[in-house]
Amino acid sequence: MRIFDYQFFAGCAFLFCLGVFPDAILAQELSTTSKRAIKFYEEGSKKFNLLEYTAAAENLNKAITTDPKFIEAFLLLGDVYREQQKFDEAIKVYDKVIAINPKKYPEVWYFSGISYYEAQDYQLAVRRFKKYLTFGDLGEARNEEAKFLLACSNFAFQAIKNPVPFEPVNLGGSINTINHEYVNSVSSDELQLYFTRRDSVNPSSRGGEDFYFSNRETIENKWNKAVKMGPSINTPGDEGALTISPDGRFLLFAGCYREDGFGSCDIYAAKILGNNVSEPVNLGPVLNTSKWETQPTLSTDGRTLYFTSTRPGGFGKSDIWSSKLQDNGDWSVPENLGNIINTKGSEMSPFIHPDGQTLYFSSDRHVGMGGIDLFVSRLDSSGNWTIPANLGYPVNTSANEMNIVVNPAGDKAYISSNYLDGFGSYDIFEFQLPENIRPVPSTFMKGVVRDGKTKRPLEAYFSLIDLLTNKEVVRSFSDETSGAFLVCLPTNREYALNVSKNGYLFHSENFSLTGLNNQITPYIIDIILEPVGEGETMVLRNVFFETGKSELKVESITELRKLIEFLQYNPGLKIEISGHTDNIGDQNYNQQLSENRAKSVFNYLVKNKISDTSLTFKGYGFLKPIQSNETEEGRSQNRRTEIKILEIEKPH
Repeated sequence: MRIFDYQFFAGCAFLFCLGVFPDAILAQELSTTSKRAIKFYEEGSKKFNLLEYTAAAENLNKAITTDPKFIEAFLLLGDVYREQQKFDEAIKVYDKVIAINPKKYPEVWYFSGISYYEAQDYQLAVRRFKKYLTFGDLGEARNEEAKFLLACSNFAFQAIKNPVPFEPVNLGGSINTINHEYVNSVSSDELQLYFTRRDSVNPSSRGGEDFYFSNRETIENKWNKAVKMGPSINTPGDEGALTISPDGRFLLFAGCYREDGFGSCDIYAAKILGNNVSEPVNLGPVLNTSKWETQPTLSTDGRTLYFTSTRPGGFGKSDIWSSKLQDNGDWSVPENLGNIINTKGSEMSPFIHPDGQTLYFSSDRHVGMGGIDLFVSRLDSSGNWTIPANLGYPVNTSANEMNIVVNPAGDKAYISSNYLDGFGSYDIFEFQLPENIRPVPSTFMKGVVRDGKTKRPLEAYFSLIDLLTNKEVVRSFSDETSGAFLVCLPTNREYALNVSKNGYLFHSENFSLTGLNNQITPYIIDIILEPVGEGETMVLRNVFFETGKSELKVESITELRKLIEFLQYNPGLKIEISGHTDNIGDQNYNQQLSENRAKSVFNYLVKNKISDTSLTFKGYGFLKPIQSNETEEGRSQNRRTEIKILEIEKPH
């Protein structure tokens, strides 16, 4: 099955609706005694069963002409027109049945409702389904389907009356062609767009799907000509459903019919190395099965993978699952997201926003406009998914809306569509996301890590901690060749950032993105890591105290644990812990405060099994400022705890 073969899923909900009338008719005598009409009817039935719909319609029309009250011929003719998607014609025929005898075949109200629904006359569809349901138990499956379509008809009628803002913009000829283009991923800084292009000339052929990317010019805000990705990713087989990790370091995708695969389509990962990509690696038999695994999307911390699968244990044709990355590098046994998200239909194309709590996906079974619609669900404070909300009309239509990608800021979305004005087939569009379906905004930090002495780029480890919970929310590495890094920062939180590499002092920062600082302005900074050496210093920017006090705040624990790890990894170090203040207040007071604060850090380290013989502490008050005390920003920089390497003992 093709990765983007959504037609396989769309419309399956109606398959059991077809060919039902003959069973009902067998239980009753035909409503005509005309042998000529019956002969035409029987010939029409044969042609219908052979899927020869044009010939079937000709014979059934002859039967009706022979006997204008031949209700069974009308019923079967309605089925023929529905199969041909001639819904207006089907409506006329079913209405004729209702006019002749509205009670003999109650199913006519159901099939008439489907025809009105497909013709997008939702108000009349509602009436037909309501009438059908008054007949009582006519089969559990069809009654359930009638209730679902009634809900969809009601929703669609109201949604069209109350449209959401939607002004899609085609991304242009640098991205879109006469072929199919499906949006896959947008980098956190929105400077790279990744998508799948499928040959629309011969869409049934294998090997017609490949990955492309484009860079956006920041000055003109235009996308450059799309470039096909290399042979390590694109093969003679099918590839699709690509996603880029929020830090831009890893590429995940679905590869089909590969030699190392476990099923038709499996999930693979590759490392991005500058402008190159490593050989993809199958994520293994715990994650991948003999069934269909595809459409991966990765959480901001890189540790939760959401994907689509037809594996056993789900609720429907395809479900959305999740798996956790373990400390040993293995993926956990996938867990189904549950029946709030998944239905007996097909849930597909999950996209988890960088805020870590907003999930967009597509479904053909949640109440919507018809076909495949886009939905959003959010994790609540208890860690449960909320009831999915339809993204509304005209974002969703009676056509198939397959997937959506939302930028970190949460105000812009990218979709693929074949019904909007474009270059042909499916094109990629962007639009402003309506306020009520936006995620929590996220921004990003980017730059380069360098050696403080040689200035060469470094591969370094990034850890972003939520100061409120002391939990790691992002982990990443800078690029091993360029030193470049990209870290997502969801707003409404306060963060501690640690950047570390063996043989170097670690670097720390803190970001407050709450209240007045709830901004989405990117942070562009270069980080210098100093090699471990005598006389080198580092500021512990995430060690906090209450104003005028020396007791450590709980938010300091993460930084101090990092310092403990650093000292344990470098057991030969002797360090000085120094406290510093700004110049507000009495010199003696500030001297004593700075010393007490340094002592608090000293005591914490000793309590956590760092030898006191390797530690000293000292307070300097405001005698060693690193910034001017004339501004609040400068004074905040001067209020600090610092580490200085006094000696490095040589191993015996």
